[in-house]
Amino acid sequence: MNPERERLDAARPGGPPWKLWGPYLSERQWGTVREDYSDNGDAWNHFPHDHARSRAYRWGEDGLAGLCDDGQRLCFALALWNGRDPILKERLFGLTNSEGNHGEDVKEYYFYLDNTPTHSYMKYLYKYPQDPYPYSDLVETNRRRSRREMEYELLDTGVFSEDRYFDVFVEYAKEGPADILIRITVCNRGVLEADLHVLPTLWFRNTWGRAGPRSEKPVLQSTDAPRGTRAIAAAHPTLGLYHLHCEGEAPLLFTENETNNLRLFPTQPNPTRWVKDGIEDFLLHGKAGAVNPDLTGTKASAHYRLKIAPQGSATLRLRLVEQAPASQGRAVRAAGFPFGAAFDHTLATRLQEADAFYASLTPPQASADEARVLRQALAGMLWSKQYYYFDLDEWLTEHQANFLRGGRKLMRNRGWVHMVNEGVLSMPDKWEYPWYAAWDLAFHTIALNMVDRDFAQEQLRMMLSERYLHPCGQIPAYEWNFSDVNPPVHAFATLFNYVQEKQLGSADVGKLQETFRKLLLNFSWWVNRKDGDGNNVFEGGFLGLDNIGVFDRSAPLPTGGSLEQADSTAWMCFFCQNMVEIALELAEHDASYEDEAARFMEHFFWIAGSMDRIGDNEDELWDEEDGFFYDLLRFPDNSVQRIKTRSMVGLLPLCATTVLPPDVGTRFPRFTRRLEDFVQRHGPILANLPPPTVPGARGRRLLGICNEKKLRSILTRMLDEQRFLSPYGIRSLSKWHEEHPYACQVHGERYEVKYLPAESDSGMFGGNSNWRGPIWLPLNVMLLRALLQFYLYYGNEFRIECPTGSGRSMNLFEVAMEISRRLTRIFLRDAQGRRPVYGGCETFQADPHWRDHVLFYEYFHGDNGAGLGASHQTGWTGLVAKLIQLQHVLDAEKVLEGGLRPIMHTYFR
Repeated sequence: MNPERERLDAARPGGPPWKLWGPYLSERQWGTVREDYSDNGDAWNHFPHDHARSRAYRWGEDGLAGLCDDGQRLCFALALWNGRDPILKERLFGLTNSEGNHGEDVKEYYFYLDNTPTHSYMKYLYKYPQDPYPYSDLVETNRRRSRREMEYELLDTGVFSEDRYFDVFVEYAKEGPADILIRITVCNRGVLEADLHVLPTLWFRNTWGRAGPRSEKPVLQSTDAPRGTRAIAAAHPTLGLYHLHCEGEAPLLFTENETNNLRLFPTQPNPTRWVKDGIEDFLLHGKAGAVNPDLTGTKASAHYRLKIAPQGSATLRLRLVEQAPASQGRAVRAAGFPFGAAFDHTLATRLQEADAFYASLTPPQASADEARVLRQALAGMLWSKQYYYFDLDEWLTEHQANFLRGGRKLMRNRGWVHMVNEGVLSMPDKWEYPWYAAWDLAFHTIALNMVDRDFAQEQLRMMLSERYLHPCGQIPAYEWNFSDVNPPVHAFATLFNYVQEKQLGSADVGKLQETFRKLLLNFSWWVNRKDGDGNNVFEGGFLGLDNIGVFDRSAPLPTGGSLEQADSTAWMCFFCQNMVEIALELAEHDASYEDEAARFMEHFFWIAGSMDRIGDNEDELWDEEDGFFYDLLRFPDNSVQRIKTRSMVGLLPLCATTVLPPDVGTRFPRFTRRLEDFVQRHGPILANLPPPTVPGARGRRLLGICNEKKLRSILTRMLDEQRFLSPYGIRSLSKWHEEHPYACQVHGERYEVKYLPAESDSGMFGGNSNWRGPIWLPLNVMLLRALLQFYLYYGNEFRIECPTGSGRSMNLFEVAMEISRRLTRIFLRDAQGRRPVYGGCETFQADPHWRDHVLFYEYFHGDNGAGLGASHQTGWTGLVAKLIQLQHVLDAEKVLEGGLRPIMHTYFR
């Protein structure tokens, strides 16, 4: 077995804690809801970037290329200064939501190059300009630009001209679970000699200065070290004693992780003489008294001053290690501890093991570029793990909004007082979205399952635990508003992960039963809260699709009344199907679950049947004349109007498609009898659905919303390159709306939806998210799943023109593979060596120091595939790794013969 897989297996509870240390440090703690103590909930302006270097955080920490322990007690990260910047570069810079012309946006270039699931080897690249960083230029120029103009990026400022920048590579390798080797390599890409100050920094999260019971204060201090090195001892009451060894005789600078009130809040005294920005004041402003001469504190840096030749490089070595017993320490030192030949050997060995680990995941038929994209996508998923701590009982009390403690103030998340979120979670993006998002996280687990099945399943169970799931059954959305409604994809992700475990013979039925009970609560919440009229047609708000509609779907309608949503109703059909499948899995061990499966099957029929009832075309989500699903606007007088935007909302009913195996009748007779009985008694409800008792290819049965007629009608539009089908996947809004916007007048105001292939020109939901044309990977993946499900039922007999009008006939397996190839094409080099993801940026397309460092954006230009939105491993875009894998694994005949399950786990060992 590969050594990394051995470590992964050993890291389970009771074994060596290989995951104790990892990249769990956020890249932005400022501007978050957790740190917002304003009166008006203005998180961005209450704690801006300008405060971050001087103000101690309350709930977490951030840093550059950093790591910390899994409780974020002790943190390590990089600080840099080029001798010209106005501030020390300790964290990434970006625009706030009000500063960017398309919302918040990080303005740095950094790349997650490598990572293993135990974080035994990690590699990160940061590109640091040698000229002054253009903070004010970025803010002022972007602020002047309209929403119809492109964002002003760091490369546009000219600060990287003539390659005047440093490539700063940071590598971590574990000798043991609590012994971390750190190598920093700085490359001068310019043609002139350049100076750089490098300050590897160690600090404690401030847990001693909070209100209420205070924890014992930890301490950093200079300590004895072998000749030619420096060392910092880090003593923490619960983490224990660690030493940071620094090669060379770099001076050590100490201060405290405490707020500099004199700079930010002059009316308040400083808690101590030495404060958070003391090292910056000492280095940049020559304030000798800003650091502690006694070489002790809670924040410390080793100060390396490098002079690097043109095209040259310099390497620094450090080691963060738990203090060993004296006898063990003597043995280690005799072997050259801390920086002997073994140091570089371990780094090389961990890299070789990482190579072997990713080789085991990569199909042998994959190209070198496909292998590169797969590896960097998954490395980014692993780098995007973050320690997250948020105690709502405590936070709401501090805001005088905790109604259980007499608080009367109205405040966001007031109803979530039960929540105590603490742990390592998968983030959508550690700068732009440094907080979990429920439906993002469910998709993350599909990709994370490829590298760490335990972590993927832990994430799903965490969202359903009593410290996250609301007592009423709602899954929290995200910290900006836990009560927002995300699509119910948790059951799907649970089923996916369980099936992988089952195929490998290690499924935990007991945990699946527990999860099923929690999902029952969530399903009940949906039925009771989001079906206002009790007619099995659901609302739900924006459902993650932000500005896809003509109205803000999460706000009261300007027309009054309600919006019955095709996507919300389809998601609930899909939820029912997932619950049917989970219940049948459990029924293999406990026959009583057959009744649960039958109950959810009946729920599915009632909901699916309500989308297109017999004899009432005007009041339905399905438009027979257009052959498409639309949202339905119901006015206060009960009259209705279809919102005829051809969007992802109308494609989502395809996703509510599940095939039952041919032996379901013999294995689950009670379930089958109830299915047949329902069909016999409620035939009119099912009249416009695919017949669930009619066997298809290989005797399979189909549960779905779309019968063959609907399927052909929707696919004809979806596969039209002038409508939904882009060269790079399925657009979120039909390109038809570019020339034919949908508009309506309400109270003299015009509301319009128009195809926009790139960033939004609307301020709805902050203006930095756009479902009016761009390509989003997660819902493309859901459509691919649906096509494969339909293929399992219809087989090779069902063929359709793809692309529409091309004269090429394909079965649905071939259609799915065509769309999958278009999606992966976004990231891969084309015949000219260009990656569509980087659009027209010549630096990224041609420069050898840039072109193979791939970014995984939030969404993609609907016409040219360029990356848009959040740029750094937006978690669900990591799904591209799974697509690359499956394109080389799936075979049409094998799928048709044996289904998807035996194939899906091929590369899981």
